[in-house]
Amino acid sequence: MTEAFEISGVPSEGGVLIVVDHASCDIPDDIDLGILPQFQQDHIAYDPGIAPIARRMTENSGYLAVLSTASRLIVDLNRYPDEAAVIVESSDGVDIPGNQLSDEEKQARLDRFFIPYHDRVAELIAELKPVLVASLHSFSPKLRSQPQLKRPWDMGIMYNDYQTASKLALQFLEQEGHLNVGDQRPYSGKDLNATMNRQCEAIGQPYIGVEVRQDLIRDEAGQGRFADILLRTCDKIRTALA
Repeated sequence: MTEAFEISGVPSEGGVLIVVDHASCDIPDDIDLGILPQFQQDHIAYDPGIAPIARRMTENSGYLAVLSTASRLIVDLNRYPDEAAVIVESSDGVDIPGNQLSDEEKQARLDRFFIPYHDRVAELIAELKPVLVASLHSFSPKLRSQPQLKRPWDMGIMYNDYQTASKLALQFLEQEGHLNVGDQRPYSGKDLNATMNRQCEAIGQPYIGVEVRQDLIRDEAGQGRFADILLRTCDKIRTALA
């Protein structure tokens, strides 16, 4: 484990690489964001439930995961480095005063967390040549800032221009039954797909973007259920792409 990322699983060529941009809610001791402690465990800080799913998946041969080790409030890895939202000053109605940074301070954050993480993801893709990259996230079923907004999907599949693996994922997930699967939900991969755009679309690497609803994966039973669903789905996609 480093300050920017951790690796779970055993590297192997031609497998599945899992990428988890928002795995951790950890805030280093030397950074004061100026927020109440309750928000350090909130969905604005990380993607609850998704890191345990990724680690469960890597207990299987052919699966390796790279997971962030710092809160998305420190730096949002699923953004472009020149976006204002890469270091947010407000999220879902919560002000983050400690993120009002100078250009030099912002660059220091990027150098410390963003660049090492993305460099390692790129290295793993180049070294292992995975059949599939699976970008895993979780989403909140409701937002404080938009209480009227309903997000009923159990899972969402995200993609931008590359659609082959995502269309297969939608097909295989529908075959699971009893799943409410959203195509480009709860938001579109055309709008929010920065990591996969940079790391996969740019080089023609097959990938899927996955969002799982957070209230379904808060406990071990839910995490185990969706880890198994994703393993079955990824294995079927690997076979179809071969």
